[in-house]
Parts: sequence; C-alpha cells; structure tokens
Amino acid sequence: MLAKDFRLRHEKDIARTLKSKAGAFDNACGVKVVKNGLVTSRFAVVVGTKVSKKAVDRNRIRRQYREIVRSMMKEIKPGFDVILLTAKPALDLDYHQKEAKLRSTLHRAKLL
Repeated sequence: MLAKDFRLRHEKDIARTLKSKAGAFDNACGVKVVKNGLVTSRFAVVVGTKVSKKAVDRNRIRRQYREIVRSMMKEIKPGFDVILLTAKPALDLDYHQKEAKLRSTLHRAKLL
C-alpha cells in the first residue's frame, strides 16, 4: 500500500495537477506532472468508469498501479505531484506489462 505521505489527496492539488500541460501518455496509461515544492513526490491513480463499469475491475487496476508506484518510489525523482490516468487497454494487461508501460511513461515524463 502506498504510504499516506506519497498520496495526492486534496482536491486543490489534484485540480492544479490536472491543469498542468506537462505529462506523458501511451495507450494504457498516462501521467500529468507538476512540481510541488516538497521533498517527496505524491501520486493519485484515476480509473474512470469508461475503463470498466465494474468497480471490482477498477479497484484491481488502481491497487496494481499503486503497488507498482510503491515499488518504484526509490527511483522516482522527488518534488512532483503526479496523476496517473488509465485507459481501457489497461484492463487487458497483466501486472508485469503494466509495470513496463508505466516505467516507460514515467521515463518519458523525466521522472525516472
């Protein structure tokens, strides 16, 4: 589970990050990034109902991406707010494929 210090929870922070133009995307996931001025990077995972109508599927995807982020925290540059946006193809990927796609997306966003 992602520690509380690394979660992006407040509505104003999420809105500020979503307005940001900086980010990187591929067909399964994308990231929106903005500097936060803190010593840690904070993350939020968004899985909309367009990905799946079933809450079970959306929550599974959300848990998997949070675990991937938690395992990569030592590699990720500090000082950023990051929103991870998912798309429908993420439903068909297994854990290792999600990890590889997220790693390449974070690399393109210059967070690794």
